[in-house]
Amino acid sequence: MDIAVISIGNSKGIRLTKTLIEKYDIKDTVELVLEKGYIILKPKQTPRKGWEKSFKRMNENGDDKLLIDDVFEEENFEEWS
Repeated sequence: MDIAVISIGNSKGIRLTKTLIEKYDIKDTVELVLEKGYIILKPKQTPRKGWEKSFKRMNENGDDKLLIDDVFEEENFEEWS
């Protein structure tokens, strides 16, 4: 696919088609990777996206219980004083 490079003020840029934006779920930013003579544009990934909703749903379902105790019997808290 050929894409024209256009002037944007003192810079140059490219336009992405609506189809590409929707297909790759591109929002406000992309990650630019320079690799072996290529310029790669990747949709910016948002780590932990949606976790808040998932945690809320887990809480509502009672699935947010600890799997292991957060304090062990052999712990000595005096060491930390």
